[in-house]
Amino acid sequence: MIRSKDEIREDIRAGRTALGIEFGSTRIKAVLTDDTMTPAAQGSFGWENRLENGIWTYPEEEMIRGLQACYRDLADHVKEEYGLELVTVGSMGISAMMHGYMPFDQNGSLLVPFRTWRNTMTGEAAEKLTGLFSFNIPQRWSIAHLYQAMKNGEEHLGQISFLTTLAGYIHWRLTGEKVLGAGDASGMFPIDSETGTYSRTMMEKFEAIRKKMGYGWELQQILPEVLPAGAAAGKLTEEGAALLDPTGVLRPGIPFCPPEGDAGTGMVATNSVARRTGNVSAGTSVFSMVVLEKDLNRVHPEIDMVTTPAGKPVAMVHCNNCTSDLNAWVGLFGEFAGLMGFSAEPDKLYGALYREAMKGDKDCGGLFSCGYLSGEPITGFTEGRPMFFRLPDSRFTLANFMRSHLYSSLATLKIGMDLLTEEEGVKLDCLMGHGGLFRTKEVGQRIMAAAASSSVSVMETAGEGGPWGMALLASYMRKGEGRTLEDFLNECVFADCESVTVEPDEEDVEGFREFLVRYRAGLAAERAAVEAVR
Repeated sequence: MIRSKDEIREDIRAGRTALGIEFGSTRIKAVLTDDTMTPAAQGSFGWENRLENGIWTYPEEEMIRGLQACYRDLADHVKEEYGLELVTVGSMGISAMMHGYMPFDQNGSLLVPFRTWRNTMTGEAAEKLTGLFSFNIPQRWSIAHLYQAMKNGEEHLGQISFLTTLAGYIHWRLTGEKVLGAGDASGMFPIDSETGTYSRTMMEKFEAIRKKMGYGWELQQILPEVLPAGAAAGKLTEEGAALLDPTGVLRPGIPFCPPEGDAGTGMVATNSVARRTGNVSAGTSVFSMVVLEKDLNRVHPEIDMVTTPAGKPVAMVHCNNCTSDLNAWVGLFGEFAGLMGFSAEPDKLYGALYREAMKGDKDCGGLFSCGYLSGEPITGFTEGRPMFFRLPDSRFTLANFMRSHLYSSLATLKIGMDLLTEEEGVKLDCLMGHGGLFRTKEVGQRIMAAAASSSVSVMETAGEGGPWGMALLASYMRKGEGRTLEDFLNECVFADCESVTVEPDEEDVEGFREFLVRYRAGLAAERAAVEAVR
């Protein structure tokens, strides 16, 4: 149903809206929805992680500056489009890239720079905890960072009063509440899906280590409270309103839903929160989420066990590297086009190169690429060196070159997905795609379908992404009326949503398998480059 601008304007004036703000890896983005949960206005702020003293991080001051700039961009959009000052919204939520390490002292001061999901310096801790818990603990999880800091004897540990994620931190600054949604919390410490909170058994095992090492705090006390989707999670305080909107126009009192991770908002935005559904987000990083019917048979270091925002168990395959190196090559071709006097708008450039890739050989014609800009735990890398080489008898064409980089962006994901589908027998009805890889019509879907050996669908709303998913969670808190999250999404959001589905082509599937054999073998060269070139 297409609504008039006057109808949307009245929703904004009356506060029949929801606002989702998501801190992504390259953009902070805000989406304001109307009463039908359709996006009505957007705002954004671009930022990039930094490698400082060997740590991938974002400065705390830039988090706040980016939050304010993103909100200001949204408010300006509302004023320009609807002629209104944004005084209030009906409900609100914050989401962000998951995991990482943000410890605070009792005065609310950040004790060390934010350690993001991209860091791979917690291998020893992750391995020890995985063995202790009989449950996979990835390197990027908050508990791995905490335990590694303990093993390293870092000085700040004695001052810890609160440990949270980026979404939890922003939510705390705006509401004063130290809480976290179940999905984001499951990337801090394992969640028991039966109780909806941190695993008591694993908590006790960690506490025994903590006591033995002599730290005075207790883990339960420093972690955020876990809340399910639909729960109330505080209101915008006067201080929070002034922080978010320094102009003073925005009023306090807006109800907040639990803060979530970008994996959870991706599930919501693609209607992938029910069992046997899955989604894949492909951008700077790439991860797939499959909602399970039953527990896996054994622990796999390549597969993370997290939850939906409602607390259902999810198998997650997370890869640190996806399109960064691919984007760099596209940028290089753009420079060449400019040098030759041709205009190359990004969407046109990507579209032309991606479509050309589909003309290449199914196995990429003997070419190899590895886009590891940073470490990749699934394949055992703590650092990366983006690399390309080819066999002497390779077919070195532009189509094969681009196809090899598209395959490479998903090759590590395929390694993890094969464990789920082939070893664990996990059934998947359909995989929903979202993220930058899917912007060129059907190309990203076709490559993903070949990698996952599954049909891949992209909804017409896929471009809205995580901040829209966060706005939907904020709407669910206000309008759920006792329905499950799955029912709310099916009945109130996606009932009439159209999608495009691409089935796996058998020749593409076989070609990807052949490329993966070369890719696995070529990782020896990648490892040698990491060790030799500094």
